Parts: sequence; structure tokens; C-alpha cells
Amino acid sequence: MSAWTRWPSQQALSGQGLPRIRRVLDICGWVTAVCWLVRGLFHDEALPGWERAVLIGALAGCTAAMFAFRRITEAHRLLPALGLLALLIGAGAGMRAAGADHPAEVVWGASVILAMERLPLLAGVGCAVTATGFSMATSAHPSLSGVITGAGLLLIGYTLRLDAEARGSGYRLLAQERAARRAEAESAALAERTRIAREIHDVLAHSLSAQLVHLEAARLLIERGEDSGKVLERVVAARGMAREGLTETRQALSALRGEMVPVEDFLRESAAAEGAGFATEGERRMLSAEAGLAVRRVAQEALTNVRKHAPGARVRLRLVYAEREVSLEVSDDGARRPAAGLSATGSGYGLLGMRERAELLGGTLEAGPEGEGFTVRLRVPLGATV
Repeated sequence: MSAWTRWPSQQALSGQGLPRIRRVLDICGWVTAVCWLVRGLFHDEALPGWERAVLIGALAGCTAAMFAFRRITEAHRLLPALGLLALLIGAGAGMRAAGADHPAEVVWGASVILAMERLPLLAGVGCAVTATGFSMATSAHPSLSGVITGAGLLLIGYTLRLDAEARGSGYRLLAQERAARRAEAESAALAERTRIAREIHDVLAHSLSAQLVHLEAARLLIERGEDSGKVLERVVAARGMAREGLTETRQALSALRGEMVPVEDFLRESAAAEGAGFATEGERRMLSAEAGLAVRRVAQEALTNVRKHAPGARVRLRLVYAEREVSLEVSDDGARRPAAGLSATGSGYGLLGMRERAELLGGTLEAGPEGEGFTVRLRVPLGATV
């Protein structure tokens, strides 16, 4: 659509984003102009009483027509708007014929400004030129100053149009930014709920399945009339699994909230508890909650695998801080059974699951035999999130 036939934006016409003080000043300006005109009519001795009353009524009608014009242009209704402008121009001509020159000039001037400010440019210029032409044609003493005044009013209307367009554009951009922020916040909340759900699922899936195995074994022992000591052993194991699952659930939530001890301290404590060696390389850096949790989970998984498949083997943990990533290496020197593949784990998370987690974070996880032992290597970006 051409700039000459395009309406001003809806935000510009409706005054969205207009400060309250500006609205108050605009209303005060209109009221002051009307009061000044009415006062002039009362002091004009050349007008008889009945003509003065008619003119005051005409001014009130013109004011109402101007407010109606503003409402109609907000709906982009061109023909009704042109009809109202024609009514205003005609009212000005009637006032001029009645000898009320100043009210007529004010009505025509307001028509020029409103046309330029609120109509498509082609229609606005046409109406403005028509109103100025009526003023010049009906003037008793046409002069160059009248043309200059008309051109000045046209320029004022166009300036107000540009100001309203700029304000409307700013309001639209602000609204778009707010919408983008709301969408971003909703997306972040959804991602947060997703990763929390994933962590809780990983923990509870293992804990509940392990409890189910032990409780099912206890049920079978009871049905067979086995010794109560064996049944009690299974029940105690299920209770231990429940406690472990609850503890790990709390740890997962704390890690996601950034409330757990730093990864390096966690690994050092875990290595000490297993009698493993621990070393770090590089400058210590801050990890995102997801990256830190992935390192913790892989360390737990690898240590559990060693404990299950290579008991007594010497284990070494090495944490390396690089510029943009962190890597964890867990290796042992003991032989393990073939069942100790990526999916065979004692903690229930599974190195396959850990590999998928690493890939979601933009990292990698490698696990396999190395020499006489087994090595797990994890690499994840420092600020990785899902």
C-alpha cells in the first residue's frame, strides 16, 4: 500500500502509549480554545442575541463532530470521516456568512490539522487544501499571509501525524518486546519443569523398580514358606532403596536449584568414599545446573559400575576444566565381565541414558575397555542447558 493511501497506524490514531499528562494537556487545550471562542462571541456586539446563540450551538456541534471524527478514523472509515470534514468546512462557511470570522477560521484551521493528522495523506491533503481554499475564497481581504497560515496549519497537522506514528511504532515495539519476554519466560519455565521431571523420572524409575524386585521376591518367599529371615532381608533392601531414592530426588532438586556443593567438592567426597584417586586440571569454573548434574550422575554411574563389576579395582577420577567445556574421566584397572556394557548399571541411570543426556547438552560420553580396565569419559559445555 502506498504511503499516500495508507492510514496512520491503529496505535497512532488511538493514542496508545500517550502519557497521561499529554492527554490532560490536549483536553485543556481544546477546552481553552472553545471557551475563548464563546467569550469572543459574547463580547461581539455586532451579533444579535439569537445569532449569538445559534453560533454557540454551532460551535458545540463542531466540537462534537471533531470528537466523532477522531472515533471514526480509529476504525479507518474513510467516507464517514470525509462527511464529517465536509460538515465542518460547511459550518465554517456558515459562520463566515454570519459575520463570525474568527470562529470560522478556527473551525477551518482545526479541520486542516485533523485531516493531515488522521486521514490517509492523499485524502488529508485534499481536505486541507479545500478548507484553506474556502477560507481564502470567502475572506474579504485575501492575502499572502492567509496562504502562509494555511500552509503552516497543514505542516502542523503533518508534524502531529509523524509524532503520533513514531509514538505508535514505539508502543508496538514495546508490546512485541513484552510478548517476547512473556514467551521466553514461559519457555524457560517449561524447560525447567521438563528437566526437573526428567531428573525425578530417572531417580524414581530406578528406585521404584528396584523396590518392586525386592518386594516381589519377598512375596514369593512368603508363598513358598521360606525362612522369615530371607523375607526380612528383602524388605530391608526395599526400604534401603526407598531411602536412597528419596535422597537422590532431593539431591536432584537441589542441584537444579544450584543449592548443592560444587561439582569438584562432590567428586572429591565421592572418590574418598570409594577409596579412589581424584585429580583436577585447569582453572576452576562455574558450571550450569544441567552440566553439573550430568557430571555428578556420570561419576555416580561409573563408580557404581566399578563397585559391581570390578570390585577391588583401583579407580581414578580426573576433572579437567577447559575454556568452554568440562570433562570427567573415570577409569579403573580391573577386568570386568562382558555384562558390564553401557546399559548394565547398578544405579539404574545407565550410561546409555547418560550418553543421551550428554548429547542433549551438546557434549559427548564415551565408555569402553581400555587396557585391562574400563574408562568413561564425559565432555559437556560449561554453560550447557536443555
